[in-house]
Amino acid sequence: MHGAWPPGPDRRWVAGLHEPARTGCSAAAKAARPSLERELCVQADPVYGRLLDLETLDSKDGWGVFLEFGIPCSELSLSMMPLEPPPNLTDQVYRRVLEAIIDGSLPPASRIRQDELARKLGVSRQPVSHALLLLRREGLLAESGRRGFEVTELDPARLRQLYEVRSAVDALAAALAAKRVGSDHVGRKQLEAALHAGREIDPDTDRLQLIALDVEFHDAIYRLSGNPVIQEMMAPQWPHIRRSMAAVLAEADHRHSAWQVHAAIAQHILAGDPAAAERAAREHALTAGQRTEARLRALVEAA
Repeated sequence: MHGAWPPGPDRRWVAGLHEPARTGCSAAAKAARPSLERELCVQADPVYGRLLDLETLDSKDGWGVFLEFGIPCSELSLSMMPLEPPPNLTDQVYRRVLEAIIDGSLPPASRIRQDELARKLGVSRQPVSHALLLLRREGLLAESGRRGFEVTELDPARLRQLYEVRSAVDALAAALAAKRVGSDHVGRKQLEAALHAGREIDPDTDRLQLIALDVEFHDAIYRLSGNPVIQEMMAPQWPHIRRSMAAVLAEADHRHSAWQVHAAIAQHILAGDPAAAERAAREHALTAGQRTEARLRALVEAA
C-alpha cells in the first residue's frame, strides 16, 4: 500500500500519487492512470465508524488502489465492481481486536504487539498494522514501545461528556424521525423491527448481542430522521459507547429497563409526536451517561 492513510472524510487517495485527490472518484483514478484496471470505493460503517472495505488491487504494473472515505462513488460502473469481493484482512483484524476490547478479552493497559498478533491470526503484518492504526486513531489504542500498542483506559468524565453530546444528537434525531414517520414507511418498519428484536432478549442473551441490538435501535432512529449527517457524526463514537456499555453490563444488568425506555421513545416517534420523542430521547441519553460515569468511577476505585 503506497502513501499515507487519508486524513479526513473528504479526502481520497490513489496509490502511486503523492498528494490526495479532491476530484470525483473516476476522475481521480483516471488522472492517476488512464489504464487503471479497477477502482474500489468504500463507505463508512455506521456501527463501527470505520471502513467497511479496504483492498489492495494489484494490476500488472503495481497500480490499482483507489480509496474513497465514506463518499458514494456514483460514477463507478457496475460492471467494474467485483461480484464477490474477497474477505478483507484489515477489516477482519480490526473487528477481531475491537470485539476483544469491547468484551474485555483485552482489558485496559493490555499490550498488543504487531508481530505477535499477526502470528496468532495467521496473517502478515500489513493488515495488522493498518487495523491497529485505525484503532489508535479512534482512541482505543495508544502507542507503547517499538511496534507495540496498549488498550486505553476508560475515562469516566470523557464518557459522560460524550453522552451529553449524544443527548442533543439523539433528541434531534428522535424529533426528526417523529416528523417523517408517516411518510417513510421503510424507516418505520426498520424501527419497529429493531424494537421487536430488543424486546426478544432473555437472560441468555450475551453482552455483545445486547449491545448490537441497542446500537441498531438507535441507528434505526438516525435513519428514520432522514438526516445522514447524524449517522456520520455518531459513527466514530459508537466504538467508545459500545465499550462503556459492555463495562457497565458486566456489573449491572439493565437490559430490560433500557428496553422499556426504548419502547417509550419508539412510541412517541411512531405516534408522530416530535416534542415527546425529543424529550424522551434526551432524558434517556443523559441518564445513561450519568449511570455509565458512576459505574466506571466505581470500577476504577475498586481496581
